[in-house]
Amino acid sequence: MSEGGEASSNGVLYVVATPIGNLEDMTFRAVRILKEVDLVAAEDTRHSRKLFNHFGITTPLTSCFEHNEAQKGDYLVDLLRQGKQIALISDAGTPAISDPGSLLVQRCVEAGIRVSAIPGPSACISALSMSGLPTDRFCFDGFLHSRSAARCRALEDYRHEQRTAVFYEAPHRLLACLRDVVATLGEARQLAVVRELTKLHEELFRGSVAEALEHFAQSRVRGEIVLLLAPAEKQAPAETVEEALERLLAETDQPLKTVIKQVAKEYGLSGSEVYAMALKLKKGSAGV
Repeated sequence: MSEGGEASSNGVLYVVATPIGNLEDMTFRAVRILKEVDLVAAEDTRHSRKLFNHFGITTPLTSCFEHNEAQKGDYLVDLLRQGKQIALISDAGTPAISDPGSLLVQRCVEAGIRVSAIPGPSACISALSMSGLPTDRFCFDGFLHSRSAARCRALEDYRHEQRTAVFYEAPHRLLACLRDVVATLGEARQLAVVRELTKLHEELFRGSVAEALEHFAQSRVRGEIVLLLAPAEKQAPAETVEEALERLLAETDQPLKTVIKQVAKEYGLSGSEVYAMALKLKKGSAGV
């Protein structure tokens, strides 16, 4: 292997991203690594064999999926300690991101075995980049719960979320999920739904939750789904900054520094601005 890194008697675990649809998204480096390693740990060896056949990769495959990852990890870590080079792949995209692999990576880190990322396709990042929603701050929460009650409880956390929220969703649950978004966050909440990323029938829908429900109810939903919720609209505070300062200083025993920090965060001001207001209020009350 020609990859860099400190010399060690241990092997290296390569976390290799593979296409999420279009095979042309496979990188030259990913193909080379998969050809050069001693073993490839795959989520589904039958699925990965098709990828291998397409790129002429003959490296042995072993399964490493959700239900055997804990046990298979011991075997793979032992091989790495013997100096073997192993690549980890999932069925599509970047391993360990809402896919098997995170436990194996944790095991390697704990054992002092080098882990190296071979970057490439990621449905989360690809959907975010084309969504038209704010990308400077975002959060990713994987798959929402399959049951409505649990899904609604989770969605409540995004009522006032100021970041774009990204989720994966199964096509047969999309309509139920959208109905739960309406029930918890309102029908006007803006979102994007990205379907069949990089494939022939790729689709990007942008609009309100109500509009999304109407659109996707027209026909059977197919393909992998990425659901992106726009940040919640900022609500105007019920109090002015001065009123909030007066109330908190009168109602709590918190230090002035703590009160200033709390008010500054709530109103999007700097600490120095709020401190100046607090001093002005104190001088005013002292002069009464």
